[in-house]
Amino acid sequence: MNLNDRIYSLPRWPVTQWLVNPGRDVPADIRVALIGGLFGSLPIFFGGIINTLLVAALITFRHPEPLFLLWLGLELLVCLSRIKVLVAARQAALAGQATPTDLYVVLALLWASSVGYGTFISLTSGDWIAATVACLSAASMVGGICVRNFGAPRMSAVMVALSVGPCAMAALFTQEPIFWLVLVQVPLYMTSMSMASYRLNGMLVSTMLAERENERHARQDSLTGLLNRHGLLQALDQAVANAQSGRMEFAVLYLDLDGFKAVNDTYGHATGDALLKQVSERLLALMPQGAVAARIGGDEFVLLVCQSAQAEAQAFGDQIVQSISQPYDLKQETPVSIGGSVGIALIPHHGADTAAVLHAADRALYLAKSAGKRRTMVAQA
Repeated sequence: MNLNDRIYSLPRWPVTQWLVNPGRDVPADIRVALIGGLFGSLPIFFGGIINTLLVAALITFRHPEPLFLLWLGLELLVCLSRIKVLVAARQAALAGQATPTDLYVVLALLWASSVGYGTFISLTSGDWIAATVACLSAASMVGGICVRNFGAPRMSAVMVALSVGPCAMAALFTQEPIFWLVLVQVPLYMTSMSMASYRLNGMLVSTMLAERENERHARQDSLTGLLNRHGLLQALDQAVANAQSGRMEFAVLYLDLDGFKAVNDTYGHATGDALLKQVSERLLALMPQGAVAARIGGDEFVLLVCQSAQAEAQAFGDQIVQSISQPYDLKQETPVSIGGSVGIALIPHHGADTAAVLHAADRALYLAKSAGKRRTMVAQA
């Protein structure tokens, strides 16, 4: 999923955590993406701010009274604060720093409350022109609220209630019995829009989960569960970038099984697949923290480890060869034995890009095979 290179912090306050909780068992990375959606859709964000400021200003100009002046002042304060916090959050997210997500959520609720306050005082003023403008504005804002914030449906529902809920309360003070119909209409409207937010959220989460699963399948070898070639190339690209920036160095270990074809031909493909799975399990058991293992061909594996010393990389390669060479229980009459040859290339010493590094490791593997197999060789500088 595309996070647009910006990662926004999850809320820390209990009330804001509850508000943005999607209400389902959602993986952490998708929760982060949903939070990021609250900071997007900028045309809707600025359109809403401009609209509510203009409505508050025009109605206050029509009624320059304390209640309306308070509304205009509140709108100015909240809207300017929202813009400032939004800009600060986007800059912090781009820089990889913590974002003021809690404050951002609270300001969104204050903005919705200001919209609702404006509808209440406009309806109770007896000026039906002002009331019409304020209520139409609030109703139009509800659409933007639901579209922009359905990543957090609880927050969306609360904002809808704060924006148009006061219309229902104001109907009790209008001295017009026909307006009591609003006591039924507004709750139904709030309920339907909130349900729409939850439905949109469910569709979004389902889509993101499907994309997540498709991405995993695209990067994973279906037989062993290790990375496939595509996944390995992505990991190598990142490793090369990190090495070029001077942050760390890596070793690439290219493993080819010795004797696998004979096992596959003798016992069949099912046994060969079982052997590959056990080889993968042994590799995973040997891998240090942060290492990556991939199966890129029939019996070819590549390991990427954060290791800069040639001696350490070669010792690890020898450990792999020794582990791979131990007998395997494949439900045959006797245990099956194979071997392994390993070629090693160091990043960035043996290549400045992924293709060069893999080529260097492949050449080192060829040397190991030529020297008698079941051994480890390091690429020549």
